[in-house]
Amino acid sequence: MSNGDAQGIDVSHYQGTVSWLEVRQAGIEFAFAKATDGLTWTDPQFAVNWQQMKAAGVLRGAYHFFEPTDDAAGQAQFFLQTVQLAAGDLPPALDVETAASSATALWEGVETWLQTVAAATGVQPFLYLDPTFAEENQVPASLAAYPLWIADYGVAQPTLPAGWSAWTIWQNSESGVVQGIETAVDLDVLDGPIANLAALALP
Repeated sequence: MSNGDAQGIDVSHYQGTVSWLEVRQAGIEFAFAKATDGLTWTDPQFAVNWQQMKAAGVLRGAYHFFEPTDDAAGQAQFFLQTVQLAAGDLPPALDVETAASSATALWEGVETWLQTVAAATGVQPFLYLDPTFAEENQVPASLAAYPLWIADYGVAQPTLPAGWSAWTIWQNSESGVVQGIETAVDLDVLDGPIANLAALALP
């Protein structure tokens, strides 16, 4: 991590109403907003966040919270129907932090979601993991084809799950304080300048 690394955040309805202009003025260059969860749940703040992130000049992304007991292809279609992706938006992200009865079934579902969304958008989605969950559930090395968004707090460098040689985004705090947000917020850092992230955006 160097001083040239771009700073970001990720939000959901837990952050309430965000003043995205203030967030941008505070030096935040990119952000992910929670869009969907499972097959039917849409984050109530998503539509407002999605529009205002772009208006404020924040490089925007959307994420889906994966529910292992729900049909994976159905979850992917629900996300794609909910999020109106445009050129210049970040690749979607899949948040995986709920275990399934079988690790094999979990990762097969995750791969189905990632492949479905990649085929629809033309970009490789991010996979959000924390190292403990990844190890306990034996994340397959084949998933390292997807860029990693790693959650690891209180460390100088995040621990990479088996298969990955690098992280793209590191969520390094869940208790950040950012101007324009009244609650604690997740802080994210990019491995490099914002141009590196913009290069991954939808064409």
